[in-house]
Formats: sequence, structure tokens, C-alpha cells
Amino acid sequence: MTSAGMMDCKRALTEAGGDLDKAVDILRKTGAASAAKKATRDAREGVIAQYIAPGGKAGVLVEVNCETDFVARNDSFRAFCDELAKKVAADANANLEADREAAIGRIGENIKIARNARMEVSGHGSVAAYIHTGAKIGVLVEVGAGQAETASRDEFKQLVRDITLQIAAGHPFAVSREEVSAEIIAKEREIAAQSDRLKGKPPQAMEKILQGVLEKFYQTYCLVDQGFVKQNSEVSVKEHVAQVAKQLGDEITIRRFVRFQVGESIA
Repeated sequence: MTSAGMMDCKRALTEAGGDLDKAVDILRKTGAASAAKKATRDAREGVIAQYIAPGGKAGVLVEVNCETDFVARNDSFRAFCDELAKKVAADANANLEADREAAIGRIGENIKIARNARMEVSGHGSVAAYIHTGAKIGVLVEVGAGQAETASRDEFKQLVRDITLQIAAGHPFAVSREEVSAEIIAKEREIAAQSDRLKGKPPQAMEKILQGVLEKFYQTYCLVDQGFVKQNSEVSVKEHVAQVAKQLGDEITIRRFVRFQVGESIA
């Protein structure tokens, strides 16, 4: 305990007339008051934490913000964030406010639980997570299979891990082009159509060029259309998944993912 913490305890005991239970209540109330005072302070640093349930059937990703990178790199703060992820994995509706206030009292900085994502496997497959070095980027993904035994195969486990690394590095926004909204596609077409490259082009040529521009957009925006970085982008993620699926004699599908980066959710 820090010297400041010891002084707080002494003051609480004095105020409570030596009654330990009352002193604890005073400290708890003081902690809540301290959290309220710190709530207006900027919290733009932090970490991404994860928890995967045994067997890979459920997983959680959580972003927790603090004021300084010094605290974000602290082992105690990292352990606190890991514990929050574990609680959300056990209960999607877990109330974490008491944990947050207690951490503010211990650490002395404003702390915000910015967001979390929780996934459970539907049918066969697994959920996996990856936290990039420094804990500033985190990934959570669900990969499905047609057969129950596939999820226990080493080839499948390696594929899932490679997919998490791909998402961290490639920063896709959708699994496939079928998930991209019509509004986003229309915007990309509009931007491309206004480029100098298309000025004066006949309609037929313009449409062909626009399709090529959209194809390049999909190769950046959509996970399965990206070049698979582990093979120097010589094959697409979709092609690599198909190769592994063929080896395992099963159908493998990347169902969904989330990618968190510290601070990107802060207005």
C-alpha cells in the first residue's frame, strides 16, 4: 500500500471512531467520489485485453482506457483488464462499475471501460483472440467448421491463429464483399468516377475501370479478398482457407471478427 493509501485508511478509521466496518464504508464512498472527480479527465491511453474460454467456444475482447501510457504498461493494470474480460466472458451483462471505481482508487487515474465484444461459437468451430505487442491492437474472430472434430485439428488451430494475425495486420472492415453496404460501394464509385483518370472516357470504358477500382477496394476492405500476408500475399485469404479446408476434408468459414485499436472509439 502507498503512503497516501495508508493515510486514507487512518483518516477513515478516525472518522469512523475506530469502527472497522464503518471505515470500510467510508473508504468505498470516498473511492466512488474520487472516481467521479476523475471522470472529466482525459483517458486516451489504455490496452486491449482478451479472454478465451476453455475449448475456444466463447471469447471476449475489451478496451480499457487510462490517462497515461505509464499506467497502460503497468502489470497490475494489465491484470485488472484481463480480469474484466474474464468477467464479461462469464456474464455478458456483468456490471463492471464497482471494479472500475476500485481501480481508479488504486491507480489514481481516470479509467474508462470503452467497449467490449463477446462471441460464442454457433455449431462447430472456435473463437480465438490475438493481442498485438503493446496491447494497443486486439482481434477476436469466430471460424466455423462443418464437423465437430475439425476444431481439434492442429491445421485448423494454426489457420485460426493465422487469421487473427491477418486481421491485426491487414485491418479489414468486413469478412467478405457481400457484407459491404450499398452506401459504401456507391461512395467508392462516386469518388473514383470523379478522378481525372475517368474524365472524357466513354460510358463502357468508364464502367470497366470502375469495376477494377472496386475490385482493388475489396482487396483492402474485405478480409477474405486480402492477400494472405503469411504467404507474401501471393494467394488470397479465401484461397488459403479453401486449401486448408481441402486438407481437412471439411468446409471452413470465417463467420465474423472484431478488431479493436486503443483510442479509435474515442470521439
